[in-house]
Amino acid sequence: MTQLQQSTPEIYQGQFGEFTITQSDRIGVIIYRAGLMVAALSFAIGSALVLLNNNPTVITLLTPLYACFILALGVSLFTIHIYMALLHRMLQVCWAIGSIASVILALSSSEPLALTIYNQPVTLFGVGFVFVALTGIYFKEAVCFNRLETKVLTPIVPLLLLGHLVGVLPIKWESTLLGIWAMLFLVFALRKTVQAMPADIGDKSVFTYLKEQRLAKV
Repeated sequence: MTQLQQSTPEIYQGQFGEFTITQSDRIGVIIYRAGLMVAALSFAIGSALVLLNNNPTVITLLTPLYACFILALGVSLFTIHIYMALLHRMLQVCWAIGSIASVILALSSSEPLALTIYNQPVTLFGVGFVFVALTGIYFKEAVCFNRLETKVLTPIVPLLLLGHLVGVLPIKWESTLLGIWAMLFLVFALRKTVQAMPADIGDKSVFTYLKEQRLAKV
């Protein structure tokens, strides 16, 4: 009897009806969180190398770390649950644009990618789309779960990037914002590992309802 109860999926009451959470749903959440963790670790390591030991060797190491960050972020963006399908696609498109721009820039530049972006802020018009997508995740998490770290991260990212783009931030301020960004990103990723899994899956009845509405319009 106990085994039967354990094998029976729990039924949740959603806004538009009942739903169950499958093993596939749980795996998707695990992949989403793992992607965030890898992205956060890559970003934190890169930031620490720049802030604490800035030398030519370190600058070269930033390119593979950035590649790891981009790939992990992409995995999270393709497994995240967002009710608004249009917003979800927009974030994925932003990630794709930024990733393609990063690859082109890395292959066409004779100096390390990080130096190229830092010395030529105009490149952020392409590469910056990656961070637009990342900010979208921060915003989604801030709205859905009222997380303090993501509430801070949401304005910090555009503030730092736009500030560097127009050249209004002193180096000390840029370094401070980068350090805060790296630390809070790690806090965010770590806190996700202990969050209840159904929260990241969301109300599946809403996804079903929205899908039915789209099909009805076809």
